Amino acid sequence: MSNNFDFDLFVIGAGSGGVRTARVAASQGKRVAIAEVSDLGGTCVNVGCVPKKLFVYASQFPELFHAGEGYGWNHSNQATFNWNTLRDNKSNEIGRLNAIYQRLLKDSGATIIQGRAKIEAPQRISVNGQQYSAKKILIATGGWPRIPDIPGKELAVSSNEMFSLAELPKRAVIVGGGYIAVEFAGILNGLGVETHLIYRGNQLLKSFDSDCCAKVTEGMIKKGIKMTLDTNVSSIAKCHQQLNINLDSGSSITADMVLYATGRQANTEGLGLENTKVTLNDRNAIVVDENYCTNEPSIYAIGDVIDRVQLTPVAIKQAMVLINHLYADDTAKLDYTNIPTAVFSQPELATVGLTEAQAKQQYTDIAVYRSDFKPMFETLGQGSDRTFMKMIVNKTNDKVIGCHMVGHHAAEIIQGVAIAIKAGATKSHFDSTIGIHPSTAEEFVTLK
Repeated sequence: MSNNFDFDLFVIGAGSGGVRTARVAASQGKRVAIAEVSDLGGTCVNVGCVPKKLFVYASQFPELFHAGEGYGWNHSNQATFNWNTLRDNKSNEIGRLNAIYQRLLKDSGATIIQGRAKIEAPQRISVNGQQYSAKKILIATGGWPRIPDIPGKELAVSSNEMFSLAELPKRAVIVGGGYIAVEFAGILNGLGVETHLIYRGNQLLKSFDSDCCAKVTEGMIKKGIKMTLDTNVSSIAKCHQQLNINLDSGSSITADMVLYATGRQANTEGLGLENTKVTLNDRNAIVVDENYCTNEPSIYAIGDVIDRVQLTPVAIKQAMVLINHLYADDTAKLDYTNIPTAVFSQPELATVGLTEAQAKQQYTDIAVYRSDFKPMFETLGQGSDRTFMKMIVNKTNDKVIGCHMVGHHAAEIIQGVAIAIKAGATKSHFDSTIGIHPSTAEEFVTLK
């Protein structure tokens, strides 16, 4: 490789995809730089998956305390919650992970550059006024929360700010119907916040199986979340120390905080793409081919910034495919079918494969199996949660083409089911598998 460049590969963005690409390329002897304007680890580590899951755990304790009474545990003293403790302990854990990312990058031989990178030309980048040249550039800048342009938008917060609030609000309005909105609704409600969820559509989580969406919505309402669907927010106004959230229906809600969780967009602003042939689609995401190359031959992009499947494990897989393309035999490709995913709502949702609606579009003859039951934990715990499972089968060849679950440990269970579906398991394979009893998971091998 030519030594006329400062680096063989310059990575912009130290999230999951960028870090994996930089680490692997550097460990193979390539001269690699990685630039990051914020903390190492990207959205997932700092303002996404990791802190969110910690907050979900925290919000579940009130229900566990209540369930404990049915199992003989007597709580003589009222449990109290301290937001500062949770927030600060979370921050300490994130700091630990940031340090791990830094060590992994340094140990691989990659050069870490702190600052905002801008592409000045197809093979030239500037950071903090310093110019660098690179044979290849990778854009892995992820996504960014999007708040629509309504009067008072500056009074709302996004998911980025939710993990470092100075204090927990007493009343909150969440705007949105996707996974971020429903997850934060569960978190705030569990932590004792009066929680309102407002969504312009008539169904939450509309990209998921409709039966599961209905079960999640039903469970959220049972837990005390106040739901308003088919409604838009027209404006937000501050009145003394409170916020008035005005709806297009003519009514309004008073709250201490408004969280907008109406989607994320590719983080491409200020990258200097106008200095290249890189093009964007109508969602502002970078257009790439199957090898993640843009219209500029020296520039590549992976992760949320290309708007394929916005999941951390997907970005990491894309990184490995890219490394194979750049520095190996170029045979690796990423299969986007049957990617399992979970929504850490309360109740929890996890899924792999086709929804019932998708299956009906693709196949002429399908069988749908459902199960709806009260989990064993709730019998003595006296909670309201139920478990819902759904399996979709292509009757032509008996293959399982979709599995969906709402309830306790849905993500843990569906992860194992996803392996079976990826391997081409049939309904007969599931039926002939001995279940683990008593467990929730065994229901998947006894569906009739």
